[in-house]
Amino acid sequence: MSALTRLRSDIWVDAYRRRVEIAGGYVTIRQRGATEAGAIFIIVSNRDGGSRLYGPAPQSLYDEGATSRRFIALNSEDWDALQVMAMLEKQKRFDPDLWLVDVDDREGRHFFLDDEQSPTTSDTPPASGLWRS
Repeated sequence: MSALTRLRSDIWVDAYRRRVEIAGGYVTIRQRGATEAGAIFIIVSNRDGGSRLYGPAPQSLYDEGATSRRFIALNSEDWDALQVMAMLEKQKRFDPDLWLVDVDDREGRHFFLDDEQSPTTSDTPPASGLWRS
């Protein structure tokens, strides 16, 4: 029997989009990356015009054998659109096949499930009703 594998990027993004929209947020997929294993970056914009950028967490933050994706905040305070785009341009030079998902939510929620967040994402309010127990 084969080892467990991580969900494909395109399927994860589609499920995430549905999760956000059901909870009242809006999603725009700005860039489609590699279908199978493209890195996923998520911009969360709030009503104040600030944004948080989340990207793949380092492998050191994964449990051995984990199959879920984990995300880490790449900025500790809200950035404006120019700062977010500057960071993404650096990432695109490193990995042009990345996914870029833009979330617009009044409360600035990231909508990650508990097994998708790294400890540094806890400063952003969760999407109520979406946490696994």
